[in-house]
Amino acid sequence: MSFKAAAIQMCSGVDPVKNAAAMARLVREAAAQGATYVQTPEMTGMLQRDRAAARAVLADEAHDIIVKTGSELAREFGIHMHVGSTAIALSDGKIANRGFLFSPDGRILNRYDKIHMFDVDLDNGESWRESAAYTAGSEARVLSLPFAEMGFAICYDVRFPALFRAQAIAGAEVMTVPAAFTRQTGEAHWEILLRARAIENGVFVIAAAQAGRHEDGRETFGHSMITDPWGTVLASAGATGEAVILAEIDPGAVKAAHDKIPNLRNGREFSVEKIAGAVAGGVAA
Repeated sequence: MSFKAAAIQMCSGVDPVKNAAAMARLVREAAAQGATYVQTPEMTGMLQRDRAAARAVLADEAHDIIVKTGSELAREFGIHMHVGSTAIALSDGKIANRGFLFSPDGRILNRYDKIHMFDVDLDNGESWRESAAYTAGSEARVLSLPFAEMGFAICYDVRFPALFRAQAIAGAEVMTVPAAFTRQTGEAHWEILLRARAIENGVFVIAAAQAGRHEDGRETFGHSMITDPWGTVLASAGATGEAVILAEIDPGAVKAAHDKIPNLRNGREFSVEKIAGAVAGGVAA
């Protein structure tokens, strides 16, 4: 059964209340165009590099405005509403980078905590240490929905193909990658990573992104994207500003891709042996 999916591109600021209002406005636009599954970006609720300022406005899951608004929007429009992620205060003082999928009646169907922490130093001087503030997730899930089998990832997770392969082997037909890619890494790798994860697993990939210059000074790459199992880009957004992109998703195309390139079935167990390189007089035994 095919369905219409929407990816919402945002430029979230430091105020969760304003970001919730922006999310609601864009979701209404997507629903008006017939979307029955709507995804928002990573950190929908707030992008704030000042950790003290962020902690001052963070809430736990039961009191978070983005969680509340996401549930209300799902119920109002009768859609599967996917808050790509938002920052959730944990009882130990750390933070979860947590995504939520809501049913059309507003219930939480799935939570996903980002597994891989973005601890990197970039050539342009940007340095990020997500693990200093966030608690990494440890559980991947494939969720059976009325219209598709869905897998979950967030941003930096896209660089870890084993996560996607495990979910594809478990039956995922649609993979979701809400993100807040930096401009530098996005220019280099965003599209090719999304298309690669789609091609190598024969799945649809839906990736809602943050875009543009944010209130906290960071710059994100944008280019929200929906890709089919053959690696074809079905819809994409620009580099800056809000956007709503839509595409028709037919899970039958996943079976067709797997029939053409059955690499999930053809995979084999193998061992890896590290050996010495060439030596004088020949090759090491």
